This record gives sequence, C-alpha cells and structure tokens, in this order.
Amino acid sequence: MIYTEEWVTARAKEAYEHGRATFEVRAERSALLVIDMQDEFVRPEWSPFWVPAATRMAPRLRGLVERCRELGVPVIWTIFDDTHLGLDRPHALRYLPHGDTDWRRPAPAEVWEEMGYRDDEVLIRKPSYGAFYETPLDSILRNLGRDTVIVTGTLTNYCCGMTARQAYERGYLVVFGSDVTATDDESRHEHELAVLRKGFALVLTAEEIVERLTATGPAAPGGPESPATPGLPGRAGA
Repeated sequence: MIYTEEWVTARAKEAYEHGRATFEVRAERSALLVIDMQDEFVRPEWSPFWVPAATRMAPRLRGLVERCRELGVPVIWTIFDDTHLGLDRPHALRYLPHGDTDWRRPAPAEVWEEMGYRDDEVLIRKPSYGAFYETPLDSILRNLGRDTVIVTGTLTNYCCGMTARQAYERGYLVVFGSDVTATDDESRHEHELAVLRKGFALVLTAEEIVERLTATGPAAPGGPESPATPGLPGRAGA
C-alpha cells in the first residue's frame, strides 16, 4: 500500500476529531481528579485569573463529584498554591505572561466553596501546572489501588492537560472530561481536547463518564487491601 499525503492527513484528522481510546472505565480502578477549582479561578470577578467558563461548568462538575462519591470512586482535589516559599516551582514560571499582575491572593488558596469539597477527601497543594509534579499524587493513587484517572477542572490546556500527559507517562489510563474542564479562552478548549483524544486520553462528557462507571458497578473500598491493588504495580492494563 502507498500511504499518500491525503491518506495520512485524513487518518490524523479522524483521530483528532473522533478517535476514542478503547480501554474500560471501571469504578473500582478509577479516581476523580478535580484540578484547581479554587477561588481565584472560579469565584466570579474575584481575581484577574478568573475563568468564566469554569464558573459556568462548575455545577456540572459538582454533579459528577457527587455521582463518583455514590459509586465509591475516590475524589482527589488539587490547588495551585504558593508552596515552600515558591522554591519548588519551575524557575521559568516567573518570566511567563500570566504573571504580569501585582494581584496576590489575600489568604491561602482554597477550593471554591460552591464545589462542596469535603474534609475527608484528599487535597493536594501543587506548585506547578501538572498534579504529579513534586506532589504525592502517584503514591496516593497506588495506595488506593487506582490505575485510571478522570481529569476534570481548570484550565483545560494547562493544569488539566499537563496532568493528563503526566498520568499517561506514568502508565495510568486517562479519562478527560470534555464538558467538565474549562479554559480562559474558550476557542482553545477543543484544540486541547483534540490532541488529548488522539494521543493521551479517552475524552468523554460527564454523562458518558457516569455511564461507563455505572456499567461496571460500584467500586470496592479503596486502600492497600483493595482487590484492585495487586494489579497496580504492573501499571495500567495489568
């Protein structure tokens, strides 16, 4: 067969627009990651970093959080925060355009109250975009016996997209919520979904995520003694 330019281009276009990863989404192997749904990004008109699209999708994401709780899927929250006096952040961060403001949060960053964060759920304060960078997230997921992560939150093409890529590189199966993620320029949202869809994740709506999770039944209790745990050291798909 001769692989013409037209053929390979059409193949790539199909994967970007309609491609679907083929793995199962099992409740007993999954964890929901809620990325950076914090005051400065979601609370209306509170900071220059407000993401209006994230505020609009927040009720849908909270609904997914509640369904995951019902199904026994652990909910793990992250916050992009000032940790270790900023000395654990990538050095180049200070030189990038999003830092061109004198605004400073008046208190430690917190999950936006409307999201319904609970004290009995893990909250990770992270120093950079990806939730795996200089955090205990990988250890937490392995101790819970989870090899599938469902990525939600904001920003689609920064913290969420980076987390999806980091999870993929660590051998996790990645589900990315198409309508429970949001970014500051909505024209960029689908571009990020396209790249993730082709190369890193199974991209689904919140409704589709719940359908996949409920098709496999409620999750078993997490923890080191969970039946899912023995398969984890072999990474995703073990």
